[in-house]
Amino acid sequence: MVEIRNLTKYYGTHPAVTDISFTVGDHEVLGFLGPNGAGKSTTMNMITGCLPSTSGTVLVDGHDIAKEPLQVKRLIGYLPELPPVYPEMRVREYLQFAAGLKGVPRAERKKQVDYALEKLSLTDVQQRVIGNLSKGYRQRVGFAQALLGNPKFLILDEPTVGLDPKQVMEVRTLIQDLAREHTIIFSTHILAEVAAVCERVVIINKGQIRAVDTIENLERQVSGVLRIRLKAEGEMTKVTRIIRSVKGTGDIEDVVPDTPGVNTYTIKAESDEVRKPLVAALVAGDCMVLEISTLHSSLEDVFVRLTSSAPFTDPEFDTEPAPKQKEDDN
Repeated sequence: MVEIRNLTKYYGTHPAVTDISFTVGDHEVLGFLGPNGAGKSTTMNMITGCLPSTSGTVLVDGHDIAKEPLQVKRLIGYLPELPPVYPEMRVREYLQFAAGLKGVPRAERKKQVDYALEKLSLTDVQQRVIGNLSKGYRQRVGFAQALLGNPKFLILDEPTVGLDPKQVMEVRTLIQDLAREHTIIFSTHILAEVAAVCERVVIINKGQIRAVDTIENLERQVSGVLRIRLKAEGEMTKVTRIIRSVKGTGDIEDVVPDTPGVNTYTIKAESDEVRKPLVAALVAGDCMVLEISTLHSSLEDVFVRLTSSAPFTDPEFDTEPAPKQKEDDN
């Protein structure tokens, strides 16, 4: 388990992350979601021990990163946003080097490197110079090094950046497969990636936690007002009048013409149960109902509502700025 308790990071007077807390259960894939500059990379760097926190605690499998940094780092495989590769080295050569840095015993290095090459579909390019590879392949090499050492926890910061759609799907499948043996924190600003591989998410904005919950619960909580989408045949004025006469319906938010005499209406409603009397009223009024459905908030709706109320104005720094730069960054 990973436990984050009241984690805070200041760069001078700039609060990059402020008093954030959440936990990640064993074999869970947690989506760490936020707009660019929200504090995601700063948090990832503190969890992995690459950046000291101003205050707060990070516990990884019960070990405090501030008190037992080497023990914690042995438990973590980290893929930063910019893959930590050496462009002049060949793929296999680099992974063997990385395995040595991670303290993988010599007798196990070939086996672990072969495993990482296969998992990331890098076997065919293992003798290629990294600098000659595409951005997508360099990203895969960075991901491969994160698997070396058989870490219990994987911290992935924007792991699909630079990948084409086919490669993105392969990484999604890989993350789901790795979750059987690893606990994964998956940081991104791409909503589709989170929805595809995570059940629970942390949404961060302006360095502060906005929500920690399952995607399903967040969509339900943020929905607020229920909406019904109705496609009906009949004169618009008449259909509108009937809709407004049904108890439990609210404002008609939108009307979109379809074919002559057919329109699609978006209607606020008190509950999903309004659909049945609504259909009955329209049929009784000689209006044909072609389609009716309940609209649910998507993860995109949740994200926009939770982050738009407090837009981030300060930049997120990847490294601690020099004193003179602090004033310039205001």
